[in-house]
Amino acid sequence: MQNAAFRALGIQAVYVPLACAVEDLPPLIQALARGGGGGNVTVPYKEAAARAVDVCRDLAQVVGASNTFWGENGGSVGDNTDVHGVLEALRQLEAPEAPWLIAGTGGGARAAAMAARERGVDVAVTSRDASRQREFELWMSSRGVALAAASECRVLINATPLGLKANDPLPIPDEVAPRAEVALDLVYRVGETAWIRAVRSRVRRAADGRAMLVAQGAAAFECWFPGKRAPVEVMRAAVNAALRS
Repeated sequence: MQNAAFRALGIQAVYVPLACAVEDLPPLIQALARGGGGGNVTVPYKEAAARAVDVCRDLAQVVGASNTFWGENGGSVGDNTDVHGVLEALRQLEAPEAPWLIAGTGGGARAAAMAARERGVDVAVTSRDASRQREFELWMSSRGVALAAASECRVLINATPLGLKANDPLPIPDEVAPRAEVALDLVYRVGETAWIRAVRSRVRRAADGRAMLVAQGAAAFECWFPGKRAPVEVMRAAVNAALRS
């Protein structure tokens, strides 16, 4: 996606995956940023990335997670473009102004919760770990997000890693939110995730994480290259080609 964007605009850059241990993340970010580069950080390192940069933008501080970093004024800057990605994906799904049910308690769930705050909707949370769920609910409340009952929720968001593997259980059982109208899976894979295939029969609109991927990626691109507009359609076409079944 990013390499397609670079080619489309004639930018001399390359986007490659780099694996590292969490303790090696700060020096890696600093080396790339101070060398004029930037990048994205994926699960489970987004929280660590927010602590690793020299300047953490306000939204990333509120979320407690940074998925995007770059160099600026000789140092490193981190921000969170996942919130924008969630909002754009739900805009495309025409999500109603009604409570959301978020599955998960990690960085993606935090971004979804802050997107809910921006939309002014209440949120219910579900997690396989009851203590983490309660901790997450307290975190949301401290940031002005009101709690909802799962039975009231009409928007479902999977912010867990469930779905990355073919044999994963479904992240949100059907009976948890019987009034649901829209489902968004932040996970994406070739074809569609099993949950999105399963939930389509009972909601009006459903989508996997590719719309969010494109939206957050376009926002990240514009952080790396101030003054340039991301070629969103080029990026979307690249993602769809890569994930076509």
